[in-house]
Amino acid sequence: MSTGRILVVDDEPQIRRVLRTTISAQGYEVFDAKSGEEALLTIREQRFDLVLLDVNMPGMGGLAACREIRAGSDMAIIMLTVRNSEQDKVTALDAGADDYITKPFGIPELSARIRAALRRLPITPLDSDKQIRLEGVAIDLQMRRVRKADKEIRLTPKEYDLLRLLVQHAGKVLTHRQLLQEVWGPGHVERSHYVRLYVGYLRRKLGADPARPAHLVTETGVGYRFVL
Repeated sequence: MSTGRILVVDDEPQIRRVLRTTISAQGYEVFDAKSGEEALLTIREQRFDLVLLDVNMPGMGGLAACREIRAGSDMAIIMLTVRNSEQDKVTALDAGADDYITKPFGIPELSARIRAALRRLPITPLDSDKQIRLEGVAIDLQMRRVRKADKEIRLTPKEYDLLRLLVQHAGKVLTHRQLLQEVWGPGHVERSHYVRLYVGYLRRKLGADPARPAHLVTETGVGYRFVL
């Protein structure tokens, strides 16, 4: 059974009721709020691991609530939205969301995204002793080394910085703009082709199948997600 405390925020009572019932059945402790304002009050009083946050609500909308939550917490945030354009998704992620899911959605997909968000690693300092092990690949964040089958993979500084950033936010979608800002700097945020190029380099060096990349997953038009 799954564990964790989840807050469902939606102005529609029926959606809150359905989500609370189905998510609770998977072992989570689930609470709900009917507005962004109520959600912020609830979060101040209680601890949660994840928030399911509807984008379109009267009063304080989901994006504003997301920014407020993110300003004071690193809990996982999944946005629920009827909008499916790439720009809407990017806006949600830039507001601080870890993921998004488009209505109507199936419970299996929602459950998978909840599990992925809860697996997300906390931001790790550069001197961390964290080591990540994948199929035949070991990533040592302290030593800045990547090994495959006990043979060191030589990465350029930019390749390593990009991989490190994705690994440290495993399970979270990082937009092209976020990756460019952190790895290449503010002056390069419009050059999304840099990210595509270097993700390709990493996939080849890590031995990923270009047709079925197991860990460096493309979120089309938005960015990338590292899956453990």
